[in-house]
Amino acid sequence: MGIIERIKEIEAEMARTQKNKATEYHLGQLKAKIAKLRTQLLEPPKGSSGGGDGFEVTKFGHGRVALIGFPSVGKSTLLTMLTGTHSEAASYEFTTLTCIPGIINYNDTKIQLLDLPGIIEGASEGKGRGRQVIAVAKSSDLVLMVLDASKSEGHRQILTKELEAVGLRLNKRPPQIYFKKKKTGGISFNSTLPLTHIDEKLCYQILHEYKIHNAEVLFREDATVDDLIDVIEGNRKYIKCVYVYNKIDVIGIDDVDKLARQPNSVAISCNLKLNLDRLLSKMWEEMGLVRVYTKPQGQQADFTDPAVLSADRGGCTVEAFCNHIHRNLIKDVKYVLVWGTSARHYPQHCGLAHVLQDEDVVQIVKKKEKEEGGRGRFKSHSTAPARISDREKKAPLKQ
Repeated sequence: MGIIERIKEIEAEMARTQKNKATEYHLGQLKAKIAKLRTQLLEPPKGSSGGGDGFEVTKFGHGRVALIGFPSVGKSTLLTMLTGTHSEAASYEFTTLTCIPGIINYNDTKIQLLDLPGIIEGASEGKGRGRQVIAVAKSSDLVLMVLDASKSEGHRQILTKELEAVGLRLNKRPPQIYFKKKKTGGISFNSTLPLTHIDEKLCYQILHEYKIHNAEVLFREDATVDDLIDVIEGNRKYIKCVYVYNKIDVIGIDDVDKLARQPNSVAISCNLKLNLDRLLSKMWEEMGLVRVYTKPQGQQADFTDPAVLSADRGGCTVEAFCNHIHRNLIKDVKYVLVWGTSARHYPQHCGLAHVLQDEDVVQIVKKKEKEEGGRGRFKSHSTAPARISDREKKAPLKQ
C-alpha cells in the first residue's frame, strides 16, 4: 500500500470516528500519523540525485509574491497588468505551463511577481505539477490567492486545504510552544496557562508516535493538537496570504460588497482594470517593507536609492541596516543619528537595537582611529631610529 492510500485510509477512519472525550486521544494519534506520512510524501525518493523537474527562478528584488489559483481565474492577465511582462492568456485552461516572473516597481522598490500554473484538487499529492507550484510558493514572502468571484466559495477552502497539506500555514503565526529533544530524563510537560484542547496524556501519545521519549515541552498559549504536531515536525512555513477576487464585473454590487468586506481580501477586475491600485497598496501593507534613506556626514540625505528592509528578511533594526550596507560596517559603528517616525526628536542618537520605520533617514557615525601616545609635541614616543649610528647628524648651530 502506497503512502497516498494510507493517508486516505486514515482520513476515512477519522471521518468515521465520533468526536468526544473518549476518542480525542485516538484522533490525536491519527493526526500525528497523517502528518508523518505527508512529510514522507514531500521527501525526494531514495536513490534520486536530488534534482527535480521543478521550475524555480532566481530571487530578485526586495520581495517575492506568488500567484496561486485554479486554472483560468486571471493570473496571467493580472501579471501582465501589474508588471508589463507578457504572459500568454487564453480562454482554455492550463495556458501557463511554467513559472513566469515579472517585476513590479512600487514605492522605490522592486517586487518580484511569479505567475504559476493553475493547481487542481489533489495538488499536494502531485497532481498537475502541484508539488512544484507549492514549492515555489513556499519560497515567497506573500501569496496572492486569485479566485473567480463568479464561482462558489468552495475554491478558497480547497486551495487552503491543499496548501496546508504540504506545510504552508496561511495568515497564522507560529504557535507559542517550546519544544526541545533531550538525550535522557523522560518527557517534561509544563504550561503557563490552563489548556482546554490538549492534556499531558495526549501530548505523551503524540510524542511516542514520533518515537520521542525524552523531551521538554512548554505551552505558552492554549494550543491545539495540530499546533503541537506542527512544532514537532518543524518544517512548517507561516506565510501571509491575500485573497484576490477577480472578475467582479460579472456579479452584482451586493456580492462585490460582501467579498470586499472579508478579511485579507481585495475585489478586482482585470478586464475593466478596477481596484488594481488598492491591490498594490494591500500587497505593500502585508509585506511590511521598510525604506531607509542614508545621509552622509555633512551632506544632504540621498532620497533616490533607499535600503529596503523587512521583518522576514533579517529584521528592521539599525544592526540589520548596517549589515545590508556591508557586513563589516557594524564593527566601526559608534552610534547612528535617526530622523523619521521612529525617532522621538530630530535627530535621535540610537544604538544597534533601534527599530527603524518606513522612510527613516539614518546617518552612521564611525569610531575614530586612536593615535597612540598623544598628538603633536605631546607625543610620548619618538619616530627616531633606535640605534645612535643610524641617526642623522644635526647641522651645527650658526655662530
